[in-house]
Formats: sequence, structure tokens, C-alpha cells
Amino acid sequence: MDAAARPLLILGTRTFAVEIADLAGDIPGVRVAGFVENMDRERCRETLEGLPIFWVDALTELAQTHSAVCGLGTTHRSRFTDQAAAHNIPFVTVVHPLARVSSKSVIGEGAVVSVGAVIAARSRIGRHVVVNRGALIGHHTAIGDYVTVGPGVNVAGNCRIGEATYIGVGAVVVDNVCVGAHAVVGAGAVVTKDVPAHVQVVGVPARIVKENIAGK
Repeated sequence: MDAAARPLLILGTRTFAVEIADLAGDIPGVRVAGFVENMDRERCRETLEGLPIFWVDALTELAQTHSAVCGLGTTHRSRFTDQAAAHNIPFVTVVHPLARVSSKSVIGEGAVVSVGAVIAARSRIGRHVVVNRGALIGHHTAIGDYVTVGPGVNVAGNCRIGEATYIGVGAVVVDNVCVGAHAVVGAGAVVTKDVPAHVQVVGVPARIVKENIAGK
């Protein structure tokens, strides 16, 4: 069975997982079948949005009939996706019908492109990336795996965003800029020059305020 045609499981049980389930439910042919928990087994006694919550080990059996997408906003979502992948669950890409993705761009496995987002031509969005509401990704830009692009972010053309970077609400990254892996760009920041890996930047123009971090 094609992974995109399978009932969909959302990895996570917090508020952002509910948001991802809502987005996926707007896609014709997608049926959200439940959520997956990997930290608090007691949560599996409950329901969320009227749907069951499965313990992560149940994915071994569910992988035969279901697919998954990660519903965690943190760039550390790789811990959950790696755990799920060990159970051989196939991941699908979720692109809201009201997003615009260039046919010349590539969206990686397990990525989420939310309502109102725009992906311009010749760009590459990595695996398990979240491109949130109204975010703009310019042409010929590469977004690394596990990046979170917050609501209203504008990443311009010819940019490189490193793996597991977090770009906060409304931030701007100007043309031809590289942001290193595991960096954090604060909400509303304007990035006008390259940002090293493992730092946090804030302000207009963005400046380094913290070093030796591991994303968000």
C-alpha cells in the first residue's frame, strides 16, 4: 500500500501534534487515525481529539498498515522519528492544500508545509522539516533536516539553513546567507550575515547572544 494512502499517525500528544493533525485532515484522502506517545505510557489510557493514543512500541504492528508524521515543534524531533523508524513505520510528507510549493523544488520525507506557506523554485526542504503558517522560502534555498521554520518567517533566495536550526516567529534571513546547524534565530530577528553553528542570535540586525547551544 502506498504510504500516502494509509491511515496517518501523528508522533506526539501535545498541542503542536493537534495542529499537525488538523492540517493533515484538510488534505483530500488523508485520515488521521491517532497519536503516538513515547514518554508517558499513562497518556495511552486517554484519547486526544477523540482519537486513540498509542504507545510507541505499538508501531511495530501498526507499521504494516499505517504511516506517520512527526508532530513536535522542537528541532530535537529526530529522537522521536529515529525511534519510530526503528519500528519500520513509513513517513509521509504533509503539504496543506493552501500552501504553494514549486514543482521544481523538493520536499523531504516527513516534512510538514503548513497553510499559506510558499516554497519558491529550485529549493530543497530536508527530512522532517516544519515550515509553519505563512512562512516563505525563497528560490534556490536549502533547508536542512529537522529545521523548524516558524510562522511568518521569510527566508530569502540562495540561503543555506543548517540541520536542526530553529527560526522563530517572523524572523527574516536575507539573500545569500548561511545559518549553521543547531542554531536558534530569535523571533523577529533580521539575519544579514552568516550565522555559525550552535549559537543563538536575536535583534535587528541579528547578533550572537549565546554560544554552545544544541538547537531548541
